[in-house]
Amino acid sequence: MSAPARVLVVDDSPTMRGLITAVLSADPDVSVIGQAGDALEAREAIKKLNPDVVTLDIEMPNMNGLDFLEKIMRLRPMPVIMVSTLTHRGAEASLAALEIGAFDCIGKPAPGDLRPFGDLAEKVKAAARTQRQFTQRPAAAPVAPPAVADFRVGRKIVAIGSSTGGVEALIAVLQKFPANCPPTVITQHMPPTFTKSFAERLNRLCAPVVEEATDGARLEIGKIYLAPGGERHLQVANVSAPHCRLVERDPVNGHRPSVDVLFDSVAELAGRNSVGVILTGMGRDGAAGLLKMRHAGARTIGQNEKTCVVYGMPRVAYELGAVEHQLPLNAIGEEILKMTAARKEGTE
Repeated sequence: MSAPARVLVVDDSPTMRGLITAVLSADPDVSVIGQAGDALEAREAIKKLNPDVVTLDIEMPNMNGLDFLEKIMRLRPMPVIMVSTLTHRGAEASLAALEIGAFDCIGKPAPGDLRPFGDLAEKVKAAARTQRQFTQRPAAAPVAPPAVADFRVGRKIVAIGSSTGGVEALIAVLQKFPANCPPTVITQHMPPTFTKSFAERLNRLCAPVVEEATDGARLEIGKIYLAPGGERHLQVANVSAPHCRLVERDPVNGHRPSVDVLFDSVAELAGRNSVGVILTGMGRDGAAGLLKMRHAGARTIGQNEKTCVVYGMPRVAYELGAVEHQLPLNAIGEEILKMTAARKEGTE
């Protein structure tokens, strides 16, 4: 039996520290070995206790969580899970943290929340198990996407699913897309208020138009649609005029929106005229749906273990036989374009 994941809880609120500690301590495979009220206390605790994982508040006195995260990743890289308020400001800060190198982010509970901090314990255990090397990565030089004139889009729809580590992964993939990319639908597991901010961030960073999906939005060349977090699942519908559909259903695989729900609908709607991609993430959501896409004739891609933050969803998909090509993250964007480009004699 492996040793419990050793966690340091960092938050300026004693009440919040106590709540996080109580939630984590309820799991026998997690051990809270210390608490800190600000970055200065946390720095000393990290030196003394050498935790496996740190949970880190974003808004703190003396030094905010983002500045402290940058120092951790530069001086003593380790898995850090950010704890943020579920606000627009909190979402922006959390997305910035994920780009800096945070393992994941989780929202602070609202009054009356029946499951405060949700799957925090599972995320902590995944962070402790990960083989990812937490080293400071030099900022990659921006890669110019293919010019519109150099890419002739075919008739395929692209569907992408991701979870833990997906912010960095999606940025890496979508920055390879030209402005006239194939219609692309994405389900990324995120707290409800985060997806709008993430769509806006992607829209600033990428050549195509990126927007949070709305019910009835028609799938168009040059547009990317991100499933809104929270209450509904994203599907695609209508063969003659493909569009987004947001449906109210129970969570699937513990998630709403679910990657499996999206992939199932793409398999039924587009079949061989689609490409399915499964990226880094905990659990198995999307694996069965990707297999359904492949059986329907779709091309399929899975992120490889070495470049995943968590090789969970892609591993299950690969083991099921759902993955046609397993690729490193930096090759996935280009491979999608190869699979969706129009043939010289006509469009696919």
